[in-house]
Amino acid sequence: MKKFRRGGTNLKRGAGSASAASAESGQPRGKASLLSDLVIANRILADQDVVDGYGHVSVRNPAAPNHFFISRWLAPELVTEDDIVELNFDCNAVDGDKRKLYSERFIHSEIYRLRPDVKAIVHTHAPSVVLMGVCRERLLPIYHMAGFIGTGVPVFDIRKSSGMTNMLVNDANRGKALAQALGGASGSLMRGHGAVTVGSCLSQAVGRSVYLKINAELQSRVLGRKIATLSPEEAQLADSGNQNFPKDWDLWKRKVTDKK
Repeated sequence: MKKFRRGGTNLKRGAGSASAASAESGQPRGKASLLSDLVIANRILADQDVVDGYGHVSVRNPAAPNHFFISRWLAPELVTEDDIVELNFDCNAVDGDKRKLYSERFIHSEIYRLRPDVKAIVHTHAPSVVLMGVCRERLLPIYHMAGFIGTGVPVFDIRKSSGMTNMLVNDANRGKALAQALGGASGSLMRGHGAVTVGSCLSQAVGRSVYLKINAELQSRVLGRKIATLSPEEAQLADSGNQNFPKDWDLWKRKVTDKK
């Protein structure tokens, strides 16, 4: 069991079910609860090997939809509430916070700008999703927990929109190109880089990032072979039964919470 400093956040074990239930019902979230869950999301992603020292997760501010919360420049596993900053769509801290920010925060701002339905975003460099972004085989849902993949996720190739780059989505134009490539999908691979997943709440975006990684790991084992994947109808039905991953969220939250 991993141990974490509580920092400025309340990680009481019993709060998980209430958070998941609120997310599942679509009820408004208080700021304190939202920031607490954002810290938890960072730690879940690290515990599930979706991120390492790099990658990030954000959540839209429901009280100011043109703003979002994200950690300052920091490894996800180390994030506390004191590290959370509120950014506008120009990717500037709304309160003048001068701490270093993620260079790829434009991934989040431009997706939120283009997709009002998106309330949370995860960016990952998980090796399996990097592989699926370059193998020239379409990532398809192999099992029911990945039904959100549907008929496949798009692949964003930064070279096509921006020419020769360092592969980072570190300005608004590159963020806009990624958001346009994502379109209305639940996620997108990023050639030579990683992936993004989006959701209507933190638990959905986080759950999708975990199962996108697992599905990519499974598919990478059978590259070049004929395999049976979920049909579009099966994928839709499976996704409707999973949605916000409330059981997973409660389990993952407990794993990253100190036991009394």
